[in-house]
Amino acid sequence: MRMYDLITKKKHGEELSKEEIDFIVQGFTKGDIPDYQMSAFLMAVCFKGMNIRETIDLTRSMIDSGDRLDLSAIKGLKADKHSTGGVGDKTTLIVGPMVASLGVPVAKMSGRGLGHTGGTIDKLESFKGFSVSLTDEEFIDNVNRIGIAVIGQTADLCPADKKMYALRDVTATVDNKSLIASSIMSKKIAAGADTIVLDVKVGSGAFMKTFEDAKDLAEIMVKIGTGCGRKTYAVISDMSQPLGTCVGNSLEAYEAIEALKGNGPQDLMDACYTLASYMLIGVGKAKDINEAKLMLEGTIKSGAALAKLEEFVAAQGGDVSCIENVDRFPRTEFKEDIIATEEGYVSEILTDEIGMTSLLLGGGRETKDSVIDLSVGLKIRKKIGDFVSKGEPFVTLYANDIDRLRAASARVRSAYRFSAQKTQPSKHVLGIVTADGVTLY
Repeated sequence: MRMYDLITKKKHGEELSKEEIDFIVQGFTKGDIPDYQMSAFLMAVCFKGMNIRETIDLTRSMIDSGDRLDLSAIKGLKADKHSTGGVGDKTTLIVGPMVASLGVPVAKMSGRGLGHTGGTIDKLESFKGFSVSLTDEEFIDNVNRIGIAVIGQTADLCPADKKMYALRDVTATVDNKSLIASSIMSKKIAAGADTIVLDVKVGSGAFMKTFEDAKDLAEIMVKIGTGCGRKTYAVISDMSQPLGTCVGNSLEAYEAIEALKGNGPQDLMDACYTLASYMLIGVGKAKDINEAKLMLEGTIKSGAALAKLEEFVAAQGGDVSCIENVDRFPRTEFKEDIIATEEGYVSEILTDEIGMTSLLLGGGRETKDSVIDLSVGLKIRKKIGDFVSKGEPFVTLYANDIDRLRAASARVRSAYRFSAQKTQPSKHVLGIVTADGVTLY
């Protein structure tokens, strides 16, 4: 086989065999296929797509490119969750402690920010000293002792995905269903969890812009997970506006703490309760979503979930003083309110632009070598359906660079649309996909 011929084949929309996919994945992982050819192949996939059989074969080949994490030493059935990426999505910092406080092991592998979406690891590193560089033994021991641990993707686990992920990030080949599904599911399956819950975002701040595309992606991932012997659920959720009110790493960590204290915004809590409920259902801890939600609400009211977050952060070297006093999170040098020049209802938010504004402020990786400023970000003061008076702030920006702040100010203003008529915001959870089919909310 020649990579040139396989790029040409996919460029023309032809179906690749399992052997051809293995040749591409294993050859790229070993360094036999250069970045420029893999970039061309990924772009061909973005334009021409892959069918479900090709996508499953791609996922399996990525899993086979490295080791699998053996979690058999962890007591009980393990649960994990993953988001396809959104703006203001800090659910792992809330869901993980809630589920772990109910005795369900949460053994999670997470990533860093990709494109305009923030990464769980970046948010966790807002706790000074927090480290995801655990050995397999430390990871398993932490889960057995306190019920939860988070690690970064190791070099030996799905190395094909790690190389492809980095290349997709800089070649504008992120937003393809087959590439997203194979990337997520290869890591989740290789990471060894028994139950996998997926948060599939749809809207202006997500990679999937339409409900049909999000549903297709959810169904593909559920088919992959089920076919590999995992209980797999997908929650289709709205990303037509930022989730919660904070965007930016330390700001989102702060909001997660407030949520665990019982002060979380409604859309954020709806997301967290739904995702956590299916984690409990998948491992047999709850029989249905109503029972699960009551149990989860109990962890907030009793303070058990907040205590579990503190235990989790401490176990991985993080400074827990900011959990007790959120004023200990780093402050920015500059703060600016974005003021409405006329009155009206917020009718639309270009959520990807909000994510790009956070990136512009220095809160994300503009290149793979960029250093993230964990303290910068945005506070969303008005969301879809809210009335804004003339002279009232609708967003607050936090920055450490005045030039970045000025650029971000113009960008975030252009992300908002106003109307004289009230627009009803979408409900956050739009549907559930299981092995039995799709349930619309």
